[in-house]
Amino acid sequence: MPQMAPLSWLTLMIFFSMIFLIFNNINFFSFLYPVKKNYLTKKTTKLTWKW
Repeated sequence: MPQMAPLSWLTLMIFFSMIFLIFNNINFFSFLYPVKKNYLTKKTTKLTWKW
């Protein structure tokens, strides 16, 4: 492809890798988890063993 002759394949690989990483970071950090307001307390039952 003569149109792409000035661009080296290493430069293109770095360019597309950087775009891929930036895109993944934006998608990862833009997701917001819903805030959990009610906290469940752990119920502990004490068992007494009678032999």
